Amino acid sequence: MRFHTRKWIKPEDLNANGTLFGGRLLDWIDEEAALYSIVQLENQKVVTKYISEIDFKASAKQGDVIEIGIKAVKFGHASLTLSCEVRNMMTRETIITISNIIMVNIGKDGKPLAHGKTEVEFVKDRL
Repeated sequence: MRFHTRKWIKPEDLNANGTLFGGRLLDWIDEEAALYSIVQLENQKVVTKYISEIDFKASAKQGDVIEIGIKAVKFGHASLTLSCEVRNMMTRETIITISNIIMVNIGKDGKPLAHGKTEVEFVKDRL
């Protein structure tokens, strides 16, 4: 799993219990999954189709720095299935895991579009 993004937990990210609001974390994960998919599929039109069970294992508090990790699990005809792990950067404690996030490549007409990809590519290898 590659950890691409770090977030610093600030007061506006907290819930009434003073810990990281789950909805804020899911927003960050969805954005990271979209960005990862856009780069992999080389198309800015990508949408979230499905997010499997979300397993909250720990929380984070103000001042913590977390890392969001995304990994490609499967390339479909017009989709890309990802997995996600978020961890506390300092303690390495896992905060959340998601086994499957399915992103769909979309054409100009708004319908699924075959992407022709079969494996992870790095931008440096495309140049």
